[in-house]
Amino acid sequence: MKTSECRYASCIYFSASALARKVEKLALESWKPVGLSPSHAYLLLIVLDDAGIQPGALAEQLQLSPSTITRLIEKLEERKLVVRTTEGKVTNVYPTPKAKALLPDMKKCMDEFDKSTCGLLGTTESKAIAAGMSKLADKLP
Repeated sequence: MKTSECRYASCIYFSASALARKVEKLALESWKPVGLSPSHAYLLLIVLDDAGIQPGALAEQLQLSPSTITRLIEKLEERKLVVRTTEGKVTNVYPTPKAKALLPDMKKCMDEFDKSTCGLLGTTESKAIAAGMSKLADKLP
């Protein structure tokens, strides 16, 4: 059955959750080549782009709770992809050489995900949906 034909299709919670599950499935498939979940991958991309970033800034950028960020960082540390340093009360997250070497493959995964969603939805609609969803999310607490 199509999501649009389901009993709760007019409910934003139901529709957003259904969309999120389907997008997550596509993202997981796209990120398989580097062996990272989408959440780990996007966090690592930010760390690669902004070495020394603080966990609070990561939480803000990824719209995740600080405790979730901590768990993601811990997993990346286990895989030797990031290191944390503490200077007084300030913690900074840095990419390792192993993470830097993974960057070209990560970019390919990101491109694959983009091609996949644009191929299924159309480039214009895919970009419009992402922009619209971001604006809607800004309106909610």
